[in-house]
Amino acid sequence: MNSGPDALRSLLAASQYARPEDLARSLMEVAPLVGATELVIHLVDYQQTHLMPFSGGGVPPRESTPIDGTVPGRAFSTLATVETGQDGARHLWIPLLDGTERLGVLEVVAKEGLHDEQRHACVEVAALAGELVAAKQKYGDTVELTRRRMPMLLAAEIVWSLLPPLTFSTPRCVVTGILEPCYEVGGDVFDYAIDGNLARVAMFDAMGHGATASLLSTITVSAYRNARRCGLDIVDTYRSMDKWIRAEYQDVFVTAILAELDLHSGALRIINAGHPAPLLLRDRRLVKALTEATALPLGLDDGNPDVVTETLQPGDRVLVYTDGVIDARSLVGDFFGLDRLVDFVVRANADGLPAPETMRRLIQAILRHQHENLQDDASALMLEWRGGPE
Repeated sequence: MNSGPDALRSLLAASQYARPEDLARSLMEVAPLVGATELVIHLVDYQQTHLMPFSGGGVPPRESTPIDGTVPGRAFSTLATVETGQDGARHLWIPLLDGTERLGVLEVVAKEGLHDEQRHACVEVAALAGELVAAKQKYGDTVELTRRRMPMLLAAEIVWSLLPPLTFSTPRCVVTGILEPCYEVGGDVFDYAIDGNLARVAMFDAMGHGATASLLSTITVSAYRNARRCGLDIVDTYRSMDKWIRAEYQDVFVTAILAELDLHSGALRIINAGHPAPLLLRDRRLVKALTEATALPLGLDDGNPDVVTETLQPGDRVLVYTDGVIDARSLVGDFFGLDRLVDFVVRANADGLPAPETMRRLIQAILRHQHENLQDDASALMLEWRGGPE
């Protein structure tokens, strides 16, 4: 008999004093309550190419699973529950989410097919498991170590500690980002905040490489958040950040895109501080590049940044990227380039891919073009306005 509510209560009760790795054991213990023999978490790795088993607590050993070309990967990519038969058992693959941030998948193993009530209970358990993983990963390193397929350099450690979740959605907007090389990135970083009717997003590319660039990024993101939380508008946010960078560093700069989207009207306001122009996509095609530089890069003492306003239509997507995306070069010196970038995102739009999956596939395309060896950080951020009522 299905006892989904009991499974949820048991997980919540066990989580209060649980270490991150205890979640694996707790899920295995509640598996019989939802008609399963095993409940196993698979976490997406930092490069978003593999699903890594979150083992321990009596979970039988498993290998990592590629996302592309596999059933578990299809569940992750499409956010759809997928069921298969394997080794005389039924396997249910359920997306594992923190809100709308893709954490991986939950594998449900049962001796026979689950009925609808049990399937629904498994989906509820997956929803709670995702929230618990997100909450518990702050209290230990097990989740982090599971997601890493190689050691991370200090510069990347600093940057990843600054980032918000890669994806967040509301009924009226989606914001999602990517960052490479995951284990060596230095100066690229992005941030966002969605409060009330305002979505604020920013992309930064700090001068230099390695830990020095990461430390500059730390000041930049912290100054951005401080300005936001002090209630400054977009112009004064730029001025405050510029002031703090100049106060802490000499002869350095940070290119930036600062943007604010009114979620009610679709009005988008942008300051481009020496950054590549964002791209506006509409109706599965490129409309235009939004704006070239309207201000000097942060740190170069420009007190009068210009703000450009664009009115979005429901379904519009705005792509912000760093120069490492288009400057990525193949072994024969062929740049990834703006034309290839535009062609990729337009085709992804035409295929109807969700924004997070578009971004995941974009970074994989860039890595393949450069034979998995980026010479510079390559980051991108997509903002989608859905329009409609709150």
